[in-house]
Amino acid sequence: MSRPTRKKEDIIRESHERSRQYGVSPDRTKSPNILKGSRKEDILKSNKELIIVAAPLLDLLYNFVAGSGFILILTDKEGCILRISGDQPTIEAANQMQIVVGAYLDEKSVGTNAMGTAIREDMPVQVSSTEHFITAYQQWTCSAAPVHDEKGTIIGTINLTGRQELVHLHTLGLVVAAVTSIETRLKNNLNEQRLTESVWFLNTVMDSMSLAVISLNDNGQIRSANKMAHKLLKYPNDHLQGLMIGGILPEWKKHFEIVSNQQIILDEDTSLNTAAGKESFCMSAYPITLRSGQIDGMVISFREMKRVYKTVNKYTGMNARYSFEDLIGESDEIKRIAEYARAVANSPSTVLISGESGTGKEIIAQSMHNYSNRAENSFVALNCGAISPGLIESELFGYDEGAFTGAHKGGRPGKFELAHGGTLFLDEIGEMPPDMQVKLLRAIQESAVTRVGGNKLIPVDVRIIAATNKNLKEEIDKGRFRSDLFYRLSVIPVYIPPLRDRREDIPLLIRYFLNLKSVRLKKNVPEISKQLFTSLIQYHWPGNIRELENFIEKYVNLDGDLSFDPASMKDENALSSIADPTGIKQKPAIFSLADTEKQAIANALGHFSNNISRTAMALGISRNALYEKIKRHGL
Repeated sequence: MSRPTRKKEDIIRESHERSRQYGVSPDRTKSPNILKGSRKEDILKSNKELIIVAAPLLDLLYNFVAGSGFILILTDKEGCILRISGDQPTIEAANQMQIVVGAYLDEKSVGTNAMGTAIREDMPVQVSSTEHFITAYQQWTCSAAPVHDEKGTIIGTINLTGRQELVHLHTLGLVVAAVTSIETRLKNNLNEQRLTESVWFLNTVMDSMSLAVISLNDNGQIRSANKMAHKLLKYPNDHLQGLMIGGILPEWKKHFEIVSNQQIILDEDTSLNTAAGKESFCMSAYPITLRSGQIDGMVISFREMKRVYKTVNKYTGMNARYSFEDLIGESDEIKRIAEYARAVANSPSTVLISGESGTGKEIIAQSMHNYSNRAENSFVALNCGAISPGLIESELFGYDEGAFTGAHKGGRPGKFELAHGGTLFLDEIGEMPPDMQVKLLRAIQESAVTRVGGNKLIPVDVRIIAATNKNLKEEIDKGRFRSDLFYRLSVIPVYIPPLRDRREDIPLLIRYFLNLKSVRLKKNVPEISKQLFTSLIQYHWPGNIRELENFIEKYVNLDGDLSFDPASMKDENALSSIADPTGIKQKPAIFSLADTEKQAIANALGHFSNNISRTAMALGISRNALYEKIKRHGL
């Protein structure tokens, strides 16, 4: 901010007084402070923007005074000369007095002069003849004005210098006009820089988004599109700008009519024409409103439906947690199943997993999904026996808005759509009603579904894995399951034998569940008596692994003392009812699982006179498994 106007004579008098205080001698002929070499280059570099902006305006000003003996000097905020231009004779005269680029013309260096005093007073100043403090400068008339930045801080001066006889008030006016132009240009440059930075920042933010964004004018022409929009629509970067949106979104006018009424479209299922063909997206649209209230265009954002479904599945627990490493067992059967399932995991063909309840059919299904090239996409499970027949169609295929009373606004996708790109696991497929079996067969064959209440065919890319604990061939004979659906589902059949047919896995499962349940229940691992361990291995396990897991959980909860559970003692089929044959409750001897297994094998071998086949059959394990255990225990 400039100071209040003062009389010129007061300004000059005070400046002379300061010059004397600074120790400036009137006989001084040049500035004692002149930068050279790298120091001069550094000062020029640090004032580069001021020099670039001022240069054309100084040249324009010189056109008014060319040939009249004037030179134009640009200094920095400290009075260091940054640029000199003008009539050559005057430049040469100035050079003789070391008025050159790099020389300081502040009051401390050369006393009272237009540039130094203008900086000191922060106002335009004209200094002529004897008003200069040092005698050598009294041959000049100088008019200078400070240049300010947007905050009002001095960043330099402009000075017009000539022979003292050329003094005239209009020269100071020319300098002030030039300074005003320079300050305006600097401010415009700063605004342009800020605008450029804002655009760059906005573009960086938009390009970092996982959401595709396109802006349109009111004619449907694309103004801008971020990188995700180019990626999803399969266009090279920067190729969307200028195109008409109608080729991508044919119904854009309908959407624009909605947003023109200051309404917003949120998460609407739509089809867009990508460079590779039509694909499904979830789209939103917003109006671009000017300050006047006029609608100037529209912004649309969209994302792939399979990405939307993946996010939904993630937060609703529909994902595959198990892998083949989670299969607990060392029997030949479980090893064969794992090897076979790995081999076919990448196949797009349907899989039918059969086996009794509790054998681990879903673990196999999830493991196949996680081992396949669909592992990054959704694993969606539907228990066909847990849903009423009236709801299973909408669960599988979804429904459109208004399909039935209570239908959600906007409709809802079904399990087929949610599993797009991934795996759909249909558990208890034998419980599916016959009328739904026909619709499921059609969906599998056409790789497309139609929502309940809708008429649009929605393409889906889904790998079907079904599971059942029923004998579907018997169900076909009874007319409860369609043979064509059975053969369509059982392209790759997988059978999981019951636990009683792979008893060599039981000790491993016992150890696993003992440790798992102890950690989860925050209890110590209880020991298992030799008698109970033998009973666990010999028990027929109608509920298979699930029944064994539940028993071990109860055993850990009771700290290994089943006498605390009167309910189980009354159940003659429950494991806990296997009591001491003497009928006398005794505290059982404690053995490790390894010792118990070793003793059980040794007793059986002795009983059957080391007959491997009969011993293996009695223990419920294969001959190979028995040989491995004999070797492991050193028997």
